[in-house]
Amino acid sequence: YRLAEEGPADIRIGNVASDLGIVTGSGEVTFSLESGSDYLKIDNMTGELSTTERRIDREKLPQCQMIFDENECFLDFEVSVIGPSQSWVDLFEGRVIILDINDNTPTFPSPVLTLTVEENRPSALYPGGSKRRQEAEAAARSSVFELQVADTLDGEKQPQLIVKGALDREQRDSYELSLRVRDGGDPARSSQAILRVLITDVNDNSPRFEKSVYEADLAENSSPGTPILQLRAADLDVGVNGQIEYVFGAATESVRRLLRLDETSGWLSVLHRIDREEVNQLRFTVMARDRGQPPKTDKATVVLNIRDENDNVPTIDIRKIGRIPLRDGVASVAEDVLVDTPIALVQVSDRDQGENGVVTCTVVGDVPFQLKPASEGEGEPQNKRKYFLHTSAPLDYEAVRDYNVVIVAVDSGSPSLSSNNSLLVRVGDTNDNPPVFSQAVLEVSFPENNLPGERVATVVATDADSGKNAEITYSLEASPLSSEAPGGIFSIDPDSGDVSVQAVLDREQRDTYEFQVTARDKGVPSLQGSTTVVVRVADRNDNEPRFMQDVFTFYVKENLQPNSPVGMVTVMDFDKGRNAELSLSIQPGDHDQAAGIFSIENDTGTIFSTVSFDREQQTSYTFKVKAVDGGEPPRSATATVSLFVMDENDNAPTVTFPSNSSYTVLPPSSNMRTVVATVVATDADTGLNADLNYSIVGGNPFKLFEIDPASGVVSLVGKLAPKHYGLHRLVVQVNDSGQPPQSTTALLHVFVNESLSNATVVENQVARSLHTPLAQDIAGDPSYELSKQRLSIVIGVVAGIMTVILLILVVVMARYCRSKGKHGYEAGKKDHEDFFTPQQHDKAKKPKKDKKGKKGKQPLYSSIVTVEASKPNGQRYDSVNEKLSDSPGMGRYRSVNGGPGSPDLARHYKSSSPLPTVQLHPQSPTAGKKHQAVQDLPPANTFVGAGDNISIGSDHCSEYSCQASSKYSKQVRE
Repeated sequence: YRLAEEGPADIRIGNVASDLGIVTGSGEVTFSLESGSDYLKIDNMTGELSTTERRIDREKLPQCQMIFDENECFLDFEVSVIGPSQSWVDLFEGRVIILDINDNTPTFPSPVLTLTVEENRPSALYPGGSKRRQEAEAAARSSVFELQVADTLDGEKQPQLIVKGALDREQRDSYELSLRVRDGGDPARSSQAILRVLITDVNDNSPRFEKSVYEADLAENSSPGTPILQLRAADLDVGVNGQIEYVFGAATESVRRLLRLDETSGWLSVLHRIDREEVNQLRFTVMARDRGQPPKTDKATVVLNIRDENDNVPTIDIRKIGRIPLRDGVASVAEDVLVDTPIALVQVSDRDQGENGVVTCTVVGDVPFQLKPASEGEGEPQNKRKYFLHTSAPLDYEAVRDYNVVIVAVDSGSPSLSSNNSLLVRVGDTNDNPPVFSQAVLEVSFPENNLPGERVATVVATDADSGKNAEITYSLEASPLSSEAPGGIFSIDPDSGDVSVQAVLDREQRDTYEFQVTARDKGVPSLQGSTTVVVRVADRNDNEPRFMQDVFTFYVKENLQPNSPVGMVTVMDFDKGRNAELSLSIQPGDHDQAAGIFSIENDTGTIFSTVSFDREQQTSYTFKVKAVDGGEPPRSATATVSLFVMDENDNAPTVTFPSNSSYTVLPPSSNMRTVVATVVATDADTGLNADLNYSIVGGNPFKLFEIDPASGVVSLVGKLAPKHYGLHRLVVQVNDSGQPPQSTTALLHVFVNESLSNATVVENQVARSLHTPLAQDIAGDPSYELSKQRLSIVIGVVAGIMTVILLILVVVMARYCRSKGKHGYEAGKKDHEDFFTPQQHDKAKKPKKDKKGKKGKQPLYSSIVTVEASKPNGQRYDSVNEKLSDSPGMGRYRSVNGGPGSPDLARHYKSSSPLPTVQLHPQSPTAGKKHQAVQDLPPANTFVGAGDNISIGSDHCSEYSCQASSKYSKQVRE
């Protein structure tokens, strides 16, 4: 923009918004003048740029002094364009060129100017002309002199006095001329001075400098006296006219103040320290003047460049940006600003040049702020940079309220210099924190049976905000887990948070109350927090113990190990804690049944027995259990315990009939299903344990007998045959139905015969059977089967002998045939006599079975076992196929095949039966008919054992005991 100086206030300069192409009017985009506000101002909404009340004087602006080109005098300013809520900020730089107006009159250095002119010189140069670039002219009404204005090489206007006529010092040694200067403004301004021209004597050689321009570099801050350079000039004249002195020519006051020129030697040195930041270059002229009259001079230009030294620390200027206020080094920033929001403008500069002026800027410390360049332009000076101070993390007033942001700038000089500046960022509070309770759940113990209006607890919430944002009110609400409103039972003081109870609490009715306390602050918008209050109603001993039942009934098995649990009682107390700590004890019953027998465990209510129960001794017990609580005063209750002993299968069945030593006589003519005997057994247990079943487990190889499993009745189920005559020992097992079952084995002796003539023989056989292993069957006549076995042996022996004879004949015939072959016998020719025809033997006399397996009338072994005596009437005894019991003195009944004169073959027979042979004496009575049983013998008769030595010494005899057991009583059932 362009602006003429000395203008009034509020002059419109331009519209920044339109020049930047920004649409305004909505109010979302605003403008802020960040620099240049001394002379300029901007409308925040429209972007209109105008002047302030302060007058702009171009000639007094520091940056425009010594500047004669109007385009080089300007004012810089900065404008920030701010988005909605300062979500973005753009910074733009601008420049207002200050146009010069003709408000200054040209002036001469002095009202009277003196100029010496040699005589006979055609022209003279005015040495004190103005350096400003106005159009200067002189008005001198003289016929001798004329004024001309010439342009010098460095662009300055140099007035020259031209001598038009001859000068004769002797005629006139001085002239006074009126010199007027006028600028080129509109309207033009002018001033005048007296030019006094002195005519001097002729000095026709002037001094001459070696160079017209001297240039040198000088380090700033050089100490006074430091030589800079030496100017040399020469004069061809001699004498006084050739003596040269050096003086400053066109030089400013600062040059004369800072530098010293030795008039004689021409050495230029430092008079005072030079600061490059104030003067970066000194340009002046030095005159070499001789001492002639008039003296002659020569001029040389000296250009002195001040070399920069790193003697300036960087400067940090922190200014506001946008709508965030910044005063006296304090920026007020709301805590809810977005991250990466610019809050201040930081300008860093260094008055040094080059590397000495290259500055690096950073934020030190752990603060949520960072610097970002305000612009990315490459034309930005290295020693003058601008940054935005952005937030780098969320701000929290409750965590940190003030941040001291220290910004450090370091230049690149050697050694480097640094400086720092700080900005206090004061975080403004917003209502961003709800009230907070110290506990999410507050549990309170409060005793029951209280008085209405008593204080239960005090809840306190804190709010990290401040002011109104931290003022809290309390209220009660229903708990999320309970729909019941607490208003009817509890109330709360809205200011203090005191919770009171309005009703009488009963822990046994309800032991816990839960509700929610809400705390709300007074911020805008209001925030709230809540906590759950759980009121535990504390117990008081207002309830006595209570058993679950008045009478506890338990069933326990007998034979339980001592100190075993037999039952458990359940008792409760509606109180709590020590009031519900129960002590249990056994109270004896009416008949003191439980004294010392039972104990009870206090923790579990388990009842233990100290003895083992026997149901058969006692079937039940009754006693009382007492429970006493631990309250003050204590309360108690009692309950009755009935204990019934359950039966266990610990008793085996007992056979009461028959005894093992008894026997039953069964006639061979008995019909099928004849009841032989009934086994009677009892069991001391009860129930299934006493449910008995009967079975025959041994001694029934012919399957003649069968027992009813339930009644124990033994019946004949097979047809009796001669081989079945004799003693049968049935092994009967009685089992109960318990788990595991118990059993008892009993022996039932059945004597199969037509009659019982000699009971002693049978009893002896029964006694021997008691010592015979149960695995060995005692059933019928063992000699019957033995004869069959012997027949098989005989047949086998005869067959073996015949086989041997046949082999011998084959061998003989083979030898015979071989000898006949030698005498001309022809093979295959039949001889008249067959030598291989065996001899016929009479096998009809050999006893053998018929096809039906029936026996003959006489036993197979009748020719082997004999009876010594015969019947008185000449008849012979028939065979008695009967086995007797294992009595040591008893023999065996044997078949009679001959009279008294028959030999006793039994002496030479080794019996395979376990029973020894017995001889019957002739005194035996007669029998009524054939096969009459011996039980028809009179009771007075006795059997006398006369067994041979071979039979008695058999292996089978060794299996029997020689003594009958006296344990069993002898019973004979007819």
